[in-house]
Amino acid sequence: MTPNPISATVDFNRNGVQHGVLCMPYSRDDSAWGSVMIPISVIRNGDGPTALLTGANHGDEYEGPVALMNLAQNLNPQQMQGCVIIVPALNYPAFQAGTRTSPIDRGNMNRSFPGAPDGTVTQKIADYVQRVLLPMADVVLDFHSGGKTLDFLPFAAAHVLGDKNQQAACVAAMQAFNAPYSMMLLEIDNVGMFDTAVEDMGKVFVSTELGGGGTATARSIAIAKKGARNLLIHAGILKATPDYAPSIALDMPDESCFLFSRDEGLIEPMQDLGATVSKGDLLAQVWPMDRTGVAPTAYHARRDGLLVARHFPGLVKAGDCMAVLADVMA
Repeated sequence: MTPNPISATVDFNRNGVQHGVLCMPYSRDDSAWGSVMIPISVIRNGDGPTALLTGANHGDEYEGPVALMNLAQNLNPQQMQGCVIIVPALNYPAFQAGTRTSPIDRGNMNRSFPGAPDGTVTQKIADYVQRVLLPMADVVLDFHSGGKTLDFLPFAAAHVLGDKNQQAACVAAMQAFNAPYSMMLLEIDNVGMFDTAVEDMGKVFVSTELGGGGTATARSIAIAKKGARNLLIHAGILKATPDYAPSIALDMPDESCFLFSRDEGLIEPMQDLGATVSKGDLLAQVWPMDRTGVAPTAYHARRDGLLVARHFPGLVKAGDCMAVLADVMA
């Protein structure tokens, strides 16, 4: 198999704290022998479980990078057993640009797995994660939020899996993260996802959606910081007492949870995040942008549920997700 061109300036087997980069050669107009330099930290204390913690899989999502840079600065190897690998900005070119996808190749990291060592920049990063980082990991935490186009109630998430023992381990890890909401998440397109790559390797995987709008808040960052710490304690890596609070269990059982726009226009939300709605309730209206005197198109809930996500920008395009509903589990 073609070797991956990325090299690490850290030693994954060395005890202590290391801060370095994943260096990928990238020849471009302004740098003939240039490189993409992806920050990475490795904190190890002897043998034990290994956790891989990643943020900015999409470059406009910020809770993960802030929480992970903080953790990389403050995690004390003397208080842990095992290894923590921290990549605060997995799609680093997208993170630098503040965009969902890479400005180099338009690559969506979360649709690029298993990647290719001789592919585009995004595919090369995905291949390195798939072939080098994931085999070392026992548990993986990938931080997400809504980016510039969606806003979420803050939840940690696990997926329904064919292997029920693996699913139970993922659910336990999700619950240990202890976000205000805990979601059994339905993916509408899981081909090429980091989630799928991790789960197909039999690993314990937790994801999040912690806010959105292309920014982060003090509250959403605090959730991310606490959750990462709790997960490391749950994994048996960090020796500390977890910080737990009540978490509301949610489920997305089928595609009726999603509401997509058929129109382009000015969106008028009719419900706010956290609203409890019934099937048929008005969720949003879309007004035409180019004329007055025309009634808006009404969009109604396709099921009962809690409004857990909404379209964030004031303008919407056909095909955009406008709302997501979930069941509150007793």
